[in-house]
Amino acid sequence: MKTYISTEQRPDTETAVAIGSFDGVHLGHQALLARLKERARHYQVPSVVYTFDPPTRVFMQGVEFLSTLPEKLELLGRYGIDEVVAVPFTAEFAARPKSEFLADLLGLRPRAVVVGEDFYFGQGRGGSVADLRDVTRDVIALPMHSLGGEDIKSSRIRELLSIGNVENARRFLGRHYSAQGVVVQGDQLGRTIGFPTANVQVAHGKALPKGVFAVKVQVESGGASAVYGGMANIGVRPTVGGAQTRFEVNLLDFEGHLYGKELQVKFFGHIRDEQKFSGLDELKAQLERDQARARVVLAEG
Repeated sequence: MKTYISTEQRPDTETAVAIGSFDGVHLGHQALLARLKERARHYQVPSVVYTFDPPTRVFMQGVEFLSTLPEKLELLGRYGIDEVVAVPFTAEFAARPKSEFLADLLGLRPRAVVVGEDFYFGQGRGGSVADLRDVTRDVIALPMHSLGGEDIKSSRIRELLSIGNVENARRFLGRHYSAQGVVVQGDQLGRTIGFPTANVQVAHGKALPKGVFAVKVQVESGGASAVYGGMANIGVRPTVGGAQTRFEVNLLDFEGHLYGKELQVKFFGHIRDEQKFSGLDELKAQLERDQARARVVLAEG
């Protein structure tokens, strides 16, 4: 999949284009992508996603994001998109009149444009779906995608993650929610009670569920990768007087060190909320129960 940061970078050819933030690339986004690919096949042109980095709501409202740009690109490639134009979303970009956005879009020479029906663009959200017909006659505005009577939105997925409900987040995403980061030095307290953990550093602003979870962890090392079951704790660690949120992962049946390695952690199920214990002995006993539960959750898939 080819990627660009402006429309001027790509070849001067016709395209089919889908526009949006695509934060999380959830089931609603996937419906847009499916329609985009259908129009691209119809016109025999490349499928192009025109997206924003960071997502518009992340920049304008300061909310957490579901996907870093590398995560988003990996997902869009997985769903068969030919090209992505990931435009840096800045205050200057947000202040541009709708005419400048339409001029950029014309540079993609779109035969078809696919958006959500609530799509707005330009300064003060002055541009709407109707304006896109100045660019091409084939404008497709899809209604909000829903599941079980509930709209599928990135904001709803963030709400579910904030209460640790990774199971329903999975339903709306169509896959397990994941986070990736590099293992950094921790205080190594876990290994003193038989539960060594990898302290995972993710991109600032990444939405993370809080609590204890059954997870699967892909470990990247030297161009090779391996997958392990595990359990993750995301919280402040009140038993040991922690103050800052940490993302710690204990890999099942693993020996070795992980410092400096890239991990991708997929959340399979919520085990419990974080809690404060009377001491390390009580914590260790609970971790043993958590580990047994994690094995059951992972075996059930």
